[in-house]
Amino acid sequence: MRSKNIKNEYKLLASIALTFKSKYKLAAFEHTDGFKIIQQWMTDKGIAPFKFQLETWKKFGNGYSGMVVAPTGFGKTFSVFLALVSDFLNHPESYKKGLKMIWITPLRSLSKDIAKAMQEAIDEIGLDWTVGVRNGDTDPKVRQQQIKKMPEILVVTPESLHLLLAQKNNEPFFRDMKCVAVDEWHELLGSKRGVMVELAISQLRKYVPKIKIWGITATIGNLDEAMEVLIPYESKKTKITAKEHKKIDILPVFPDEIEILPWAGHLGNKLADKVVPIILESKSTIVFTNTRSQSEMWYQLLLDAHPDFAGQIAIHHSSIDAHLRIWIEENLSSGKLKAVVSTSSLDLGIDFKPVDTVIQVGSAKGVARFLQRAGRSGHSPFETSRIYCVPTHSLELIEVSALKEAVKQKVVEPREPQVLCFDVLVQFLMTLAVGDGFYPDELYERIKKVYAFQEILDKEWKSILEFLTIGGSVLKSYEEFHKVVIMEDGLYKVTSRKIAMLHRMNMGVIVSDAMLKVKFISGGYIGMIEEYFISKLKKEEKFILAGRTLEVAMIKDMTVYVRAAKGRALVPSYLGGRLPLSTNLGHFLREKLSHALNPKASEKELKFLHPLLINQEKNSHIPKEGEFLVEMIKNREGYHLFMYPFEGRLVHEVMAALIAYRISKLAPISFSMAMNDYGFELFSDKEIPLNEDNLQQILTRDNLMNDVIASINSAEMARRKFRDIAVISGMVIQNYAGQQRSNKSLQSSAGLIFKVLEEHDSNHFLIKQAYTEVFNMQLQEQRLVEAFKRIEKSEIILKHSRSFTPLSFPIKVDSLRQTLSSEGLDARIKRMLKLSNISDIS
Repeated sequence: MRSKNIKNEYKLLASIALTFKSKYKLAAFEHTDGFKIIQQWMTDKGIAPFKFQLETWKKFGNGYSGMVVAPTGFGKTFSVFLALVSDFLNHPESYKKGLKMIWITPLRSLSKDIAKAMQEAIDEIGLDWTVGVRNGDTDPKVRQQQIKKMPEILVVTPESLHLLLAQKNNEPFFRDMKCVAVDEWHELLGSKRGVMVELAISQLRKYVPKIKIWGITATIGNLDEAMEVLIPYESKKTKITAKEHKKIDILPVFPDEIEILPWAGHLGNKLADKVVPIILESKSTIVFTNTRSQSEMWYQLLLDAHPDFAGQIAIHHSSIDAHLRIWIEENLSSGKLKAVVSTSSLDLGIDFKPVDTVIQVGSAKGVARFLQRAGRSGHSPFETSRIYCVPTHSLELIEVSALKEAVKQKVVEPREPQVLCFDVLVQFLMTLAVGDGFYPDELYERIKKVYAFQEILDKEWKSILEFLTIGGSVLKSYEEFHKVVIMEDGLYKVTSRKIAMLHRMNMGVIVSDAMLKVKFISGGYIGMIEEYFISKLKKEEKFILAGRTLEVAMIKDMTVYVRAAKGRALVPSYLGGRLPLSTNLGHFLREKLSHALNPKASEKELKFLHPLLINQEKNSHIPKEGEFLVEMIKNREGYHLFMYPFEGRLVHEVMAALIAYRISKLAPISFSMAMNDYGFELFSDKEIPLNEDNLQQILTRDNLMNDVIASINSAEMARRKFRDIAVISGMVIQNYAGQQRSNKSLQSSAGLIFKVLEEHDSNHFLIKQAYTEVFNMQLQEQRLVEAFKRIEKSEIILKHSRSFTPLSFPIKVDSLRQTLSSEGLDARIKRMLKLSNISDIS
């Protein structure tokens, strides 16, 4: 006992000593020249450093790598950037001329704004440093100048950093670097672009073993893992979290009457008149939509609702001409634009100080994305972020209530890191081989330290090397797959100029459909349009791009020549699918719905929806906590089965196929399927052999993944997934000089290779990756298993009805939207409402 007390006393003394030491170190840091100069600069600007910034500067000076976590607008950028400046001012003798920091940012649109803020600070502090930007928008002349003389700080995207690593004799560019900083790490984590960053850092560590690695991130659900992915190395590292919190006002936009808000929809056009006053009363507003086509529609809706907006509002998305995007960003920053309708292209980091209001059209689908968008308003510290939520249909108001609860409880989704992305690794090895080459044994030791490849096997590494040199055992007869040459000293190197050129043209991990330029026939560039959409249009047909109505004149040399036009026009639909509901938001949505009719429920959203929710309870049931609702509806069309897991569209797509398969084992029956984020429908012209006795059997977790595999064509799904893998790994070439292959052509080539490898080398590392991605991403295996665990513990509520319910109606409408024109759909919806005897709530 005495021994235990002594140990506790020692622990207490050690804790006091550490606290004193930490405070002493911070106090000591505050007496350094670097801190005094930066503090004076901040004082002159009327600001003071936050504690998390001070802590970052101190840790940086003591040789730490780390992660900074802070709300939007609190100076995350300056926490890491000024750490370098402070360290230089304190120890100028340890710095050499040339590049000192690489700043990696996920979006090109962020680069200019970040570089401008850094350059302004450097000039005012009095350093003779230059901040450069290098990405796809950078002038080729500027890039050449950078090769000759690197700036002190270089702001890059992951792709542009890899292109630098593909340069001959690139090591001198990086040799004297002190730090690599990764901005918005939460946005890159969980994607193959994040893996690109991990690999690039591993190469920079070869050149500068003691390089500091710093990540900057918003709050996510797995911060410790996020830091480990970025900095998996044995080094001093720390996580610094700001104590400051951003206040957010979440304001739903209600119609005057619930009858105005539709049961189903995806646009929210009936509330355009409510959005106009919000924009007029604000200094400047960003209107966020989830898709490019939705942004084009809302831009037109706002102009139609308030014609005086002409010249005061703009549209911003990735398909618009870069010069126009930059003009929009500059005019939004200066307060000259009243509003900008945007997609995720304005989600991140740009500091638009005049923006005091954000409007989210439709569901944000996740807490993290919602917080990111809300943070675009009230960007300065301690300003309140204000975000209005415009529901596109009635049930999205419950999502608003769910979002409020998630934000209140500070529950944010994790970003799961990607591992064993062999296609990205193959591309990276080609990048090194195009540059100065690599020695495989030395490189393998470094690759195994990268988080994404810590589980790589020796045989997989050997297969990758064989693939690079001779195409592997199956493709070795084809000369185009012999890309890397083994030199006499064992160096792996690309010696063909053609192979090197094609590799540089195809670097990156974002595989999209072929994009065609859109130009006026009289001259003037408008933007880009996907080939699959434009190929459906005939000459003189009209479409909308960048808020303009355009008429097709001709298509020539990957360019669509157009004339300005008026009248009705098609809005481009872009490949890429819809955003799925996150697990966290699904949880809060189920929770809010279960308490929706509780007399004590005080949320305005639930009170407003009371007539609709009463209708659901009257005609069927509102699932409570610990319940799982199944609806069976028989009408003139046939037999409908609806289930409501609230797990998001992707999971429901798999569940629908699985349940259909299990029912078909009870009796021969075929189904058509439909789904949304709340649930799914199975429809048949035959009676569905389902009742309370066999429901448990249908919804069991037993034999789950085997039944999933049996219910879907996993080989076909893997074949489609293989297209992207084949392009990223360079097995299939997408871009040639002046030409980009179409989606159809890529799928055909990749499909042929997939078939050959499946037949003759089914264990090929890229084939295995295709199946792994199908299970993890498309089949959502982990989320699916968790959903069935929850359902198995729930009480199954089976309800029969002769009319569609408020929960089932949006799913049915979503399925009709795929096959009917807008006029036909409106007529069909009215007929369905009438047949369901619910025309009073439409």
